[in-house]
This record gives sequence, C-alpha cells and structure tokens, in this order.
Amino acid sequence: MENESCCPPKKEYKGDSIWKGIAYGLIPHTGCILFIIGAVLGATVLMQFFRPLLMNRWIFHYLILISIGFATFSSFLYLRKNKSLSIEGIKKKKGYLSMMYGSVVGINLLLFIFVFPFIANITGNVSAEEVSGLSMLSISVDIPCPGHAPLISNEVKTIEGVKGSEYSFPNDFEVYYDESKTSKDEILALEVFEEYPATVLDEEVAQSYSPTQTAAPAGSCSGGCGGPGTCGGSCGSPTCGYNG
Repeated sequence: MENESCCPPKKEYKGDSIWKGIAYGLIPHTGCILFIIGAVLGATVLMQFFRPLLMNRWIFHYLILISIGFATFSSFLYLRKNKSLSIEGIKKKKGYLSMMYGSVVGINLLLFIFVFPFIANITGNVSAEEVSGLSMLSISVDIPCPGHAPLISNEVKTIEGVKGSEYSFPNDFEVYYDESKTSKDEILALEVFEEYPATVLDEEVAQSYSPTQTAAPAGSCSGGCGGPGTCGGSCGSPTCGYNG
C-alpha cells in the first residue's frame, strides 16, 4: 500500500499582510475620515458629531498607537497559529511582519502628508478668481499634525464673510475674507484657536475701490497738469480752457 503524501503546507500569502496593514491603518481614523466627508459634502450633523475628536490635541497620536496595537495583536495571533512565538519564529516570519507594520506606517504617512493636506484645501475651497478684492490673513496654527488641518479650514468658513482658505504644510493657513463683513479679530476669536493658538504671519487688506473711479479718456483734463493730452496744463479745473 502506497504511503499517502501529506498535503503541502499552505504557502504564506504576504499580500494578505499588506491588506491587513492598510485596514489597521485606516480603521482607527474612521471618525476623522467621516468628519472630512461631512465637511466636503456639507453634512453639518456628521461634522458636529465627530468634531470633538479633532478638537482633542492628541487624538492622532492615540489613533496611530491604536493602529500599531491592531497590527501587533494580529501578528501575535498569526505567530501563535503558525507556532512561531519565539525569536527564531519571528525571524522566519519577518517578511510577513515587515509588510504588516510597513503597511500600517505607510498608510498613516500617506494620510498625514498627502490626504489630509489635500482635503484641507478642498474644504477651504477658494479659487484665484474669488480672492480678488478680498483681504488676506496669513496665520501659523499650533496644530500637532496635518490631520487637524481640515478642522481649521472648516472652522474659519463658519464665519460669514470668510470666503475660504489655503493650507500649506505643516501648519500655515491663508484666510481670505470680506472686510466689510468680518475682521481679523473675529476670525482669531474662534473657539478652535483656543485649543490651537494662531500666530499672525502677514496681513493684507483689500484696496478700496470706488465704482465712480474710471480711467480718464485721452485728451481730457484729468490726464495731469501740463502733460501730454491736457488742456492748457491747468490742475483741478472742472472745464478746459483751450487757447486757440
């Protein structure tokens, strides 16, 4: 009777560790991601529900630790299942583990360096055409990481007269506002700046413009005093005395 061959051991699928790492990196950030979705879609109820998370200065530090905790617990179960709970076992499974932790770290870096800054500017939502004629307030905000940037962009837009903002990594914002409806002091008085203090870097006030101020036509007296195209070089005269 021929000996039955044992089934070969199941090949380790390292791609599985990558997907687990991505999931463990994203799941702790679910509340913040939902806040961002609410801000982009204008869902006020959703934003207010998750706003307290982002008002916590250390929330992203906790979420990163939770991500690593998920990965560690999952790795523990994996090593125990494969009878590798030892230094030698860890060395044998280092490829799987490195992909697991690498994915967790990678997804967090992706969120903080690219996704959150990008979303902050979508939330700010101001175009080059819109900033024309607006005042600008440049501030540096004491946020621990870019994860809080969408919160700042959303909060400044709650003030009537603020048209939008632009975020620059790591913690700078340019806020564009209509000076006839709000002011620098009102913007800086927002509750969010009590938790994350703002320092003014620069301030530009929009030039006042009167609709009655139009360009003087060629040959008129308003061209200047005695210059080309003026009438007799007189200044401030309502009429032109032309000496023929």
